[in-house]
Amino acid sequence: MAEVRWTLQALDDVEAICLFIARDAPRVASVFADRAFLATDRLVEHPRLGRVVPETQDSSVREISVYSYRIIYRIRRDEVQVLTVHHGARLLHEADIEDET
Repeated sequence: MAEVRWTLQALDDVEAICLFIARDAPRVASVFADRAFLATDRLVEHPRLGRVVPETQDSSVREISVYSYRIIYRIRRDEVQVLTVHHGARLLHEADIEDET
């Protein structure tokens, strides 16, 4: 079993996404947040559930999708660090996946 820990960056990302969605659809923003957190709850039992992030080719950096967003995380021993939540249409840069250690 792994402990799932959200970085401040990832939490800020979810908040910004929800604020953006809520301008037009407050209920959808709430559903998105719920689904994002539920999706990462599954990582406790199955940390390798997501696919390897193609931009990194690092098997410890993986992603799961919620709607059109990529939840990017890193596996470290008994911990899963959620690094960022990123729109799938945007380019992912190295700085986007730097973790807080």
